[in-house]
Amino acid sequence: MGTNDSLSAAELDDLDRRHLVRSMQRGYIKDRVIITRGRGATVWDAEGNEYLDAAGGGVWHSPIGHGRPELAAVAAEQIQQIEFFTSLLEFSNDKAIRLAARIAGLAPEGLNRVFFSSGGSEAVETAIKAARLFHVRRGEPERTWVLSRHYSFHGATYGSGTATGLPQMQHGVGPNLPHFEKLTPPYPYRAEMYGGAGVTDFCVDELEQTIERIGAGNIAAMIGEPVMAGGGVVAPPEDYWPRIQEVLDRHGILLVADEVVTAFGRLGTWFESPRRGMRPDMITMAKGIAGGYAPLGATVMTDEIADTIIGEEGFFHGYTFQGHPVACALGLETVEIIEREGLLERAREIESELREGLAGLAGLPVVGDVRVEGTLAAVELVSDREHKVPIDWGVGEAVAFEIRTRHGVIARPYGHNLVLAPPLVTSSEDVARACRAVTDVVTRLSPDGKIAP
Repeated sequence: MGTNDSLSAAELDDLDRRHLVRSMQRGYIKDRVIITRGRGATVWDAEGNEYLDAAGGGVWHSPIGHGRPELAAVAAEQIQQIEFFTSLLEFSNDKAIRLAARIAGLAPEGLNRVFFSSGGSEAVETAIKAARLFHVRRGEPERTWVLSRHYSFHGATYGSGTATGLPQMQHGVGPNLPHFEKLTPPYPYRAEMYGGAGVTDFCVDELEQTIERIGAGNIAAMIGEPVMAGGGVVAPPEDYWPRIQEVLDRHGILLVADEVVTAFGRLGTWFESPRRGMRPDMITMAKGIAGGYAPLGATVMTDEIADTIIGEEGFFHGYTFQGHPVACALGLETVEIIEREGLLERAREIESELREGLAGLAGLPVVGDVRVEGTLAAVELVSDREHKVPIDWGVGEAVAFEIRTRHGVIARPYGHNLVLAPPLVTSSEDVARACRAVTDVVTRLSPDGKIAP
């Protein structure tokens, strides 16, 4: 079947059900919303229904909004020049080179080398391999262990999926990769996890004990998000990353900052790791790197790591579409738009607007916590507020469904958290609209999971 723009919504729905396997798909979800176009922070489905995209393309994405004609022009121009040629061995292309240099100029000092990929999972996969190979080339082949944290999300491939701290990612698809250890995350709302100790004190002590048990000489790296997005927009105490960093440095363990969500403006910074006290040896990124207009990810690393893993033997690793010229051209334009339109500053304004707009949720029987970091927000839903019992995942999905169908606002259910991640171009009026929609539905939600009419 060729391209056919005249298909009806019903025909598209039928084809979706018969042929398409979607991300995180679950059989009990019978609803279909087929998005066909977008402009700014607004999208439309195949039936012509209009929605406010308050979830960044649904996956913490789309920082510069949808349907920008200047991005279409950049893509068309690049396709006419050269749509693709490999970045294998001696080959590269001008757009990949320029974007790598641009990223190096924005990244924390010392992170000068860029390995492109097609998305976040591949970027993390690259970092895991690079960390292990780095130690092998330096004469420490026993350094194979990778530390991550519970509730983290690092991707869905075997390496990145094993690092992910959500058990659903590993269930039924094992055996997963060996030599991965998960630590307790800094999660101030759930202070009971720490047995009366301070959050950072507990986490640092656990890290020290884990290193002693596994052996410092057996650990390659630790990977962590500056702010845990998938865990529910969980920000660590201010002293957490500086103290974790000191322990890792003392034991020669590399730090990989997973900034797939947090980089490129989401929190009002190009990169969030320095502000949180991290001094990463590598940073992984994706999501907003090309504005959402093409699949693109990257792993940024120090010269020392890059030179060591390349060496004479080389880094026998890569992806077909690595450094794709069209994606990289779109990445260059995305950087220009973020700078030209002051979107880092706008992200910090959105942060204040989200805090104000969601403040009324605090104290509701079904709300355990409300967290806002930059343009990321999470409402943690509970069935028992006193004992902090997470609400059933299906209830979170029902809440998001009600927000969409009643208010025309797309929010994201993420386990028992309801999350928002509006594009950085979202107006103040639309941020307020999204907050009102969330507040209306959550206010009507009861601890037994029912939503009042």
